[in-house]
Amino acid sequence: MAASSASTSAIQQRVWQGRIPLQIVLSPSECRIYDQSDPYIISIPRLSYLPFILPRLFSFFSSSLIDPDVQAHDGWFSFEGVPLKWHYPVGLLYDLYAGAEPITSKSLSSPGSEREHYVRGGTRENISESGAEGEKDDNHGHDHEFKRDALPWRLMVHFHDWPEQDLIRLDPEGKILHDAFINSVKEADCLRNGTAKRIMALSKEDSSGLWKSVEEHNLPAYHRIHNTLLLPTPPTPFRNIPIRIFLPAPPDSPSPSLKVIQSPIPPLIQPTASPSSSISSASRQMQPQVQTIGTALNSLLPSLFPSKRTPMLAKPVLHGAVVPMSAPVEEVVKCAGYADGWLGVVVSMVG
Repeated sequence: MAASSASTSAIQQRVWQGRIPLQIVLSPSECRIYDQSDPYIISIPRLSYLPFILPRLFSFFSSSLIDPDVQAHDGWFSFEGVPLKWHYPVGLLYDLYAGAEPITSKSLSSPGSEREHYVRGGTRENISESGAEGEKDDNHGHDHEFKRDALPWRLMVHFHDWPEQDLIRLDPEGKILHDAFINSVKEADCLRNGTAKRIMALSKEDSSGLWKSVEEHNLPAYHRIHNTLLLPTPPTPFRNIPIRIFLPAPPDSPSPSLKVIQSPIPPLIQPTASPSSSISSASRQMQPQVQTIGTALNSLLPSLFPSKRTPMLAKPVLHGAVVPMSAPVEEVVKCAGYADGWLGVVVSMVG
């Protein structure tokens, strides 16, 4: 059952309201007073990017820096020694590395869940609103207690020893970050429409306005450009769904690297008739089936998602919440995609 336009807009607004509190400290090796400088506390939108706050961090820590010649764009972030990719949204990074339990429909109905949901940095709206009926039981039996010590998320900022093998250097004007975002938008546009003509046809004003709306976290401005000019005009379906599946390294892995699965996923599953099927059965089977989160994950990662309906071994996490396996993937990307148009689903193991 497709979500209405009003429902899609409401969920998108909730997603944009999601925030994560950060506690950021300066690297002790770069601090005049070693580890005695005060931390910088900030609540940042899940859809935002860490480099946006580098100027404020540089100003805050400038009096504590040993090297007076470093600049704001020299800054990079790490979590428990792992450099954080600056082109990933903050919410995606948190879901990948912080290790807190994702929100489920059951945990939302428990006492105190509203407060916990806000503190966890997830979205208040249940993403299942965009899915089909009967999906509330998809995650039954896989709920867990919250890890209350996961927030604020404690990060470290560095202005020296740039990790060349892990990150591309930033520039003073922010052009590299801007170009990385626009290139990701183009890639998503090409998958959705079969061509990148829509974004290539944007006026200079709209192109810069799209980036500015992300910088300023301005949903109305973003909605006007992205949802109106880049998404296929209803009822035209997506050609493919822009989706990336992130597989964090296991806890005992010697390397902190993660695996990213990206493959064209159509919004509809075309039928394949069996030679032994009866005429009436074949007729029913010839109807295209809606691609759900469960069918997509079963297609891409059958060993982790052997069932298309139930998360037996792993759970799909998006914006800090477990996504129902029966949610239509096209509806999910419309209402809960990241600002670059991509679904960034993190695989969280059960148990």
